Amino acid sequence: MKILITDPIEESCVNILKSEGFEVDLKPGIPKEEIKSIINDYVALIVRSGTKVTADIINEARNLKIIGRAGAGVDNIDVESATRRGIIVMNTPGGNTISTAEHTMSLILALARNIPQACNDLKAGNWNRKKFMGVELYGKTIGIIGLGRIGREVAIRCKAFGMNVIGYDPVLSYEVASKLGVELVSNLDEIYRRSDFITVHVPLNEETRGMIGRDELAKCKRGVRIINCARGGIIDEMALLEAIESGHVAGAALDVFSEEPPPKDHPLIKHPKVIVTPHLGAATEEAQEKVAIQIAHQIADALKGRAIVGAVNAEILQLAMNEEIKPYLLLAEKIGLLQAQILKGKILGITGTFVGELLKNSSQILMSAFLKGMLNYLMSEPVNYINAPIIAKEMGLSISERSSEDRGNYTQLVKFEVKTDKELRSVSGTVFGNNDLRIVGMDDFHFEFKPEGILLVYSNIDRPGMLASVSSILARSNINIAGLSLGRYGIGQKALTVMSVDNEIPPDVLREISSIDGVYDVKVVKF
Repeated sequence: MKILITDPIEESCVNILKSEGFEVDLKPGIPKEEIKSIINDYVALIVRSGTKVTADIINEARNLKIIGRAGAGVDNIDVESATRRGIIVMNTPGGNTISTAEHTMSLILALARNIPQACNDLKAGNWNRKKFMGVELYGKTIGIIGLGRIGREVAIRCKAFGMNVIGYDPVLSYEVASKLGVELVSNLDEIYRRSDFITVHVPLNEETRGMIGRDELAKCKRGVRIINCARGGIIDEMALLEAIESGHVAGAALDVFSEEPPPKDHPLIKHPKVIVTPHLGAATEEAQEKVAIQIAHQIADALKGRAIVGAVNAEILQLAMNEEIKPYLLLAEKIGLLQAQILKGKILGITGTFVGELLKNSSQILMSAFLKGMLNYLMSEPVNYINAPIIAKEMGLSISERSSEDRGNYTQLVKFEVKTDKELRSVSGTVFGNNDLRIVGMDDFHFEFKPEGILLVYSNIDRPGMLASVSSILARSNINIAGLSLGRYGIGQKALTVMSVDNEIPPDVLREISSIDGVYDVKVVKF
């Protein structure tokens, strides 16, 4: 059996596969058209981030059984096309966890002791000991925003330095945090108020983009130091520059930028109080070697029938071929994404309810689809159908499934309830026809809308003029309403409104809507 590798990879990967009896062709940088012309000769394809495994490549691969990514993400692989063809897609999540955590610690230490600045100054022929006076980590408070795998490894290392570790994460349970020695706080303002150092380990999405801006930096303790080894764009770079120049922020260490590579004249890169590295979080020999070895063993095990590990689609291949269940998988994932964007507080538990024989028999994979949609939005590490339940367990979430005979008006129905420390929210949905996905209930309100595009979701007191007030604000902002769903208990009581809009809703418009008397919990949901 032949295996094709189309990106540079460590020799250990090739050696392992050859020792297992496979014929390996290493062709880094091979053009796409050439891949298409030869891919039919191979049973497995190994890539890093360089090769884009598109649908047209997959369609030429009549003998391909596995596509392996030596790394965490699979953004460069058309997983849906591979799944339709019955091809397993696998990656090596967690391979760069230690490297990124250690790089974060390196930047924390360098920032505390001004190491790069002192090094450059000494090499320039100077001897300025007082100029580069630093601070100890011991006894200082570090606020970790995002306690996924990397955030937790950073916490362990900070504890070893004698730091007081506080953290914020909407998913991690108090019990797991306590075992790590991390004080879990209930809101980000407490992180800003108490921390001497702040490090972020969250994904980049609409909720986290610019999450640390002028207002947040103003809430921080004077002299705070900021570290970002997660994603560029989480911290407002110009706001950070202003805070450093004003002296409110003592310094920053950045491994990632909003634009990569950043402009050569970027003011943060030039600033003497900012330490920068070119996205080196996973750039260690060990990390690269680890994922190369890991993917080689995973592919050998799968091809020889020993085990399937690290697959992002293996368990859904059969289901994906079932046209009946496919739209419900997408629906469950979209409900998870919806819940992630409307919830308040820390997630404690999730309950999935399934109505109809088709859904009852597929409850486990439907729950995985929901978790995938929710956790991918809330966490920085890749989440798929396979690892979603494992990650949920690691984070200390209580997960339960149940079936119901109460069909109501629907032959098949999924319902997901999420309990947080502040509220209980439920969303239910069904599929009409072959592929018409609908949300048919939120909390105790019954209505129908499609989980697509941009939605404005808000609660309000049911009284005359409420809808008109919101609509007029949107109209003045040239935001068109494409659809409207209303749910209510009765006149003067609580109501829930879901609007589908054609345009992005700017933050100032959301603030104006939130200021309407009787309107609250205003959220924008994007699919």
